[in-house]
Amino acid sequence: MKKLPDIKNDFSGWYNEVIYDAELVDQSPVRGCMVIRPYGYAIWEQIQSTLDARIKATGHANASFPLLIPESFLKKEAQHVEGFAPELAIVTHAGGKELEEPLVIRPTSETIIHHMFARWIQSWRDLPLKINQWANVIRWEMRTRPFLRTTEFFWQEGHTAHETHEEADQEVKMMLQEYVNLAQDYLAVPVFTGLKTEHEKFPGAEKTMTFEAFMPDGKALQMGTSHLLSQSFAHAFDMKFQNRAEQQAYPYLTSWGATTRLIGALIMTHGDQKGLILPPKIAPIQVVIIPIFKAGFDSEQILAVAIDVKNKLTNNNIRVFIDDEEGKTPGAKFFKWELKGVPVRIEIGPKDIEQQQVVVADRVGLGKQFVQLSAIENTIKTLLETVQTTLFEKALARRQAMHCSTNFLSDFGPLLETHDSFYQTSWCRGASCETELKNYKASIRCIIGNATFAQCFHCKETSSCDVLVARSY
Repeated sequence: MKKLPDIKNDFSGWYNEVIYDAELVDQSPVRGCMVIRPYGYAIWEQIQSTLDARIKATGHANASFPLLIPESFLKKEAQHVEGFAPELAIVTHAGGKELEEPLVIRPTSETIIHHMFARWIQSWRDLPLKINQWANVIRWEMRTRPFLRTTEFFWQEGHTAHETHEEADQEVKMMLQEYVNLAQDYLAVPVFTGLKTEHEKFPGAEKTMTFEAFMPDGKALQMGTSHLLSQSFAHAFDMKFQNRAEQQAYPYLTSWGATTRLIGALIMTHGDQKGLILPPKIAPIQVVIIPIFKAGFDSEQILAVAIDVKNKLTNNNIRVFIDDEEGKTPGAKFFKWELKGVPVRIEIGPKDIEQQQVVVADRVGLGKQFVQLSAIENTIKTLLETVQTTLFEKALARRQAMHCSTNFLSDFGPLLETHDSFYQTSWCRGASCETELKNYKASIRCIIGNATFAQCFHCKETSSCDVLVARSY
């Protein structure tokens, strides 16, 4: 059985191996793109269905917009086109002819959606307008890694229009909180929230809010963002409506999104030397049942008990798979499903049937236990809840151990390369101080509150706020 690279000493190598060995993804013939295999896509579907339900519950409706965007649309908002220009893939020929106007493969859909909003919004009665799209986008990345940073990725992008600045700002905060709930309650990944700096915010936005996780190697992973676009795009697309005073006004806009990068966060946050560990709420298979066949004992009888257990659990909305594949030893099956991160394993052998019990093991190491068949539903439900809680608590404890608070860059800068840590420090909001972090391959991940230290981490002038500093994926 193949051994994964050492997760402590070669975290990057471990990640690169486990995503392929666990059959989440495969290489694509197109540079920077990935083929998401069925098991990997099943994880995405669990995330997608969970988030989609919340998007709809908060008053948004799904729609679909074109993959191709006229190049002129992106040029209407100057900061937007400047921010995305290096990442654009542009179609210049189609149908054997050169196009009169090049078409951009969407890197994001603000421009095409705002073009439509301008057609749909005529009166204050048309507001708020709340739309979400599940889609794929293209950003021409130089250095790629599956799930974390790819040329093509899958996401949802929400776009809304509001009468007032206050309403739009509330929308931005509400959707950020929905993302936090998804990350912490379902993915079991603890996150920080805060504002992106002017340099790091979304091109064309008034402000960008982010939720950031920190991986076991100390690097930050931007999990998703929520943007207050305000009125810049409304002006660019001549998006006007008649307000309650019967005057022409521009709406206030937002956009927000989360991507297949969330799968990368899952993998890195919870994995161990055996492979993946998936939180039960997101795991496509929550329980795998492995019948232990023995010579001289009726295998059909064992399989019948396995099916009965599966039916009981399925009736309790638990996702179950029976691995009755012939030609593989129980040990090989244990290895396979540990690699794939299934939260709970049930073993059923001849002795277990005689004693009306099963053997239950969990993926986080809480230990094996014998469970009577009569108690299987309640026991498994409780165990899945315990595994979910345990994963979050372990991840939170590790993050707290990596969270350092240090005043000056001269002290913590050299440690960013060698220590699996991230740093909370104070900043004057000066761009030159922010740029200085590049010397350590680091950046300000987000602004998180008032200043802890009186002096800025670099210039030592009066500080204005606290920030989190780290290297990032």
